[in-house]
Amino acid sequence: MMKRQGVLIIISGPSGSGKGTVVEELCKSKEFSLSISATTREPREYEKDGVHYYFHTREAFEDMREKMELLEWAEFCGNYYGTPRKYVVDRLMEGKNVILEIEVQGALQVKNIYPDGILVFLMPPNLEELGSRLTKRGTEDKEEINRRICRALEELELVEEYDYVVINDKVAQTRDDVLAIVHAEKMRSSRNKNIKKIFKGEM
Repeated sequence: MMKRQGVLIIISGPSGSGKGTVVEELCKSKEFSLSISATTREPREYEKDGVHYYFHTREAFEDMREKMELLEWAEFCGNYYGTPRKYVVDRLMEGKNVILEIEVQGALQVKNIYPDGILVFLMPPNLEELGSRLTKRGTEDKEEINRRICRALEELELVEEYDYVVINDKVAQTRDDVLAIVHAEKMRSSRNKNIKKIFKGEM
């Protein structure tokens, strides 16, 4: 049977929603590939080019942007961040499901460029749990935690732009929920336009 094209899954959610942990669980499966972002910031000591990020000069990044080689991009704290288009397209054509773990504005940019992408909004069960998770991380002071909670409420206003909302209470269940979404999406008739030809042995 002809190999099906992979599905692009764009996962967003507030800081403290557990995106990174869920994505890590999904990427343990060979059917998923995590998109590697490009950035102009300096690599940290442990980071490797092509593994954690693609590190570029500001000029090289702007050249990629001008040539429409990025699915989305943003500037944060004086540095550019973006999603290289080629990596994503190549993996999808190989039949891999590609995960983008990006913030809300970037996610909506990608959806405009690639309408077949599936937007998944990941969120904690409630505001109290979000505050608890941010506090337990121990990486931000109270003022920063409050900023992140305010940002989460702003992001929540855009939840209706997403295709799916997944409540991340237990990581294993959340992983299974996202898997179920991906498998259902692969069975959409709009993603199987050649199914009649395949059935008749014409492809």
